[in-house]
Amino acid sequence: MSGFLTTHVLDTARGLPAQGLQITLYALEGTARVEIARMVTNDDGRTDSPILPQARFATGQYELVFAAGDYLRATGQAGGAPLFLDEIPIRFGINDANSHYHVPLLLSPYGFSTYRGS
Repeated sequence: MSGFLTTHVLDTARGLPAQGLQITLYALEGTARVEIARMVTNDDGRTDSPILPQARFATGQYELVFAAGDYLRATGQAGGAPLFLDEIPIRFGINDANSHYHVPLLLSPYGFSTYRGS
């Protein structure tokens, strides 16, 4: 098994990497969510190491939760309460234990997108 999971968060409203954004990774086991990692993005909008490194990488269903609301408040982009975007969950599957899975987030106060990157 040689796969791993990474992410990258870009603040498309400011045209900058989203520094200081907390990300939590959960494994989905039936109806349960099991937290397996919690990290914060660095000044390049990435985590300092893979969210799910090779040693812990396994096929299955996962959920990344991006704490967008905290980031938007910290950068003065939140607007009025309640926030349009607060926590952004992205559920995805890993079916190849030997691949690099990259799940980036493009973020603005009123929208986001993701895709399987490389």
